[in-house]
Amino acid sequence: MRAASAGFPDSLNASFKLEGVKLTPEDSITSYNNFYEWGVAKDQPKELANRGWKTRPWSLEIGGLCANPRKIDVDSDKQTATFRFEDIGTTKGFDYTRSGNPTRSALEELLAELEGGFGGVALNSGMAAVSPDSSFNTAVSFATNTNWQGYGGESTMSYLVQMLGLAVQNFFSAATGIVVVIALIRGLARHSAQGIGNAWVDLTRITLWVLLPISLLIALVEIQQGGIQNFAGSVDAKAVETVSYQEAKNGPDGQPVKDAQGNPVMEDKTTDTQKIAMGPASSQVAIKMLGTNGGGFFNANAAHPYENPSPLANFVQMLSIFSLGGALCFTFGRMVGDMRQGWTVYVAMALLFVVGAIAAIHYEAQGNPQLAALGVDSTTSATAPGGNMEGKEVRFGVADSALFATITTDASCGAVNSMHDSYTPLGGMVPLVNMQLGEVIFGGVGTGLYGMLVFAIIAVFIAGLMIGRTPEYLGKKIEAHEMKMASIAILVTPLLVLIGTAVAVMVEPGRAGVANPGAHGFSEILYAFTSAANNNGSAFAGLSANSPFYNVATAVAMWFGRFGVIVPVLAMAGSLAAKKRLAVTSGTMPTHGALFVSLLIGVVLLVGLLNYVPALALGPGVEQLVLWK
Repeated sequence: MRAASAGFPDSLNASFKLEGVKLTPEDSITSYNNFYEWGVAKDQPKELANRGWKTRPWSLEIGGLCANPRKIDVDSDKQTATFRFEDIGTTKGFDYTRSGNPTRSALEELLAELEGGFGGVALNSGMAAVSPDSSFNTAVSFATNTNWQGYGGESTMSYLVQMLGLAVQNFFSAATGIVVVIALIRGLARHSAQGIGNAWVDLTRITLWVLLPISLLIALVEIQQGGIQNFAGSVDAKAVETVSYQEAKNGPDGQPVKDAQGNPVMEDKTTDTQKIAMGPASSQVAIKMLGTNGGGFFNANAAHPYENPSPLANFVQMLSIFSLGGALCFTFGRMVGDMRQGWTVYVAMALLFVVGAIAAIHYEAQGNPQLAALGVDSTTSATAPGGNMEGKEVRFGVADSALFATITTDASCGAVNSMHDSYTPLGGMVPLVNMQLGEVIFGGVGTGLYGMLVFAIIAVFIAGLMIGRTPEYLGKKIEAHEMKMASIAILVTPLLVLIGTAVAVMVEPGRAGVANPGAHGFSEILYAFTSAANNNGSAFAGLSANSPFYNVATAVAMWFGRFGVIVPVLAMAGSLAAKKRLAVTSGTMPTHGALFVSLLIGVVLLVGLLNYVPALALGPGVEQLVLWK
């Protein structure tokens, strides 16, 4: 149609038939406007038109809550503009750089950011882009239930990424482990069956009816105890006094700069303020503990008071880590129709856990003999917790810290309330051994139980060879196919750990991340690949692992450590489901009771740990001898 000033209505196209359709009123057509950049209301263009308003030339003025107020000539085809819109309540914002006419894309992206906000606060805090190798590592890490983090959560990932990118994977990766173990249990419980269930149905049920409700309850407990759950920006707090400190100097590649002797070069720094990060932490903590994921919203993980605010919260978190792993033992007993089978596995796990916890607490309570030689009193008293308190929260002390470390590495959680790198050599060897056993001591949700069931199958095979009978487990014959699959599941992670460690100590990029040369530096590398391949995620954090070499190497270890075990377990499940169940006779070896518990523990220790003995001797073993010489 022609302009409104030329008259209305204009002549219609003859081929267009109205047939009962009413014409839009002239007033609506000439006053309605959907583009707010032409005014602040839909009817404003009509008012402006009557005043001789012109749309060309057109410029865009950016002002208000922004770092760089300016006026832009929108009509210029050569215009390049950078928009930085400040995030409310913080000093960070969003950068958009576009060449050519920038208006459309910049405003559309800004709108998307604001629509993603909550309560007027945008959830993407404008942090710098994560490097491709770190992004790859993080994606693999959270998809495999490892949650290995080569970065500080609060300084690298926005609220939006932490909630929609990482927390979602915490639910799905945890549910995947349960789906796999349920499939294996069905394989043992069913006979002459053609299937072991529907993975998508199981995944949905576990996520909606198990993980989400329990996570909600844990999050409420965390908040009640003092954990934070908000979308506020970080807060700058004035320190009581100026703090002087030293920080390792990093080179352009992000790796520590070292002097001629191989020691890190330190820089003197001072500060009188502290930036306190905020965010929706409690909801993330709940699933990371329940799902044995372990990735911290904050870099300090469960040592941070906003993630782990009180002794009660600390207890709830430890209980959460073990809760589903322990409960699945009884699910196993119920599904196979014999609760004694579930109790047998549970008791074997519990005994291994108790021994590990006692060992860790004992070695950490002894303290550091080199500090004692300098006159440092490490005995327990009314005013001092005693023992090796380096890297530990005073509010938790030695016992709770060592207990947490044992639990988080028995399971595949990886959350920490103390720094494992600061443990004594044998105290730090306990979490290392827990992972090297395959994290079958309750373990990750689902993964711990199917790992222990693989060991149970190997145990009955060994027992069958000893007594000259065809091995059976729960009425199913254990034959060549099952043993091949069990062997693959057992050998995948040691190969990844030992080969990865060997490569890292031989090549310069691997050695460059070591800040503590010698036996402890070797332990740091061994711990990193042990944690990655066993999908734990904790670390001896003295290793600078946020480099292209370690990001790629640990991602490979995480991926094959996860799916290199899941695939043979599922193959075993399908094979067992198709077999007939044999009747129990007087010659059938019982797979419950004290005798089988002892056999199962022996197989776990011998088969699971034997591969790592030389490496453990070179790391924690040598370090212990040096420390106590």
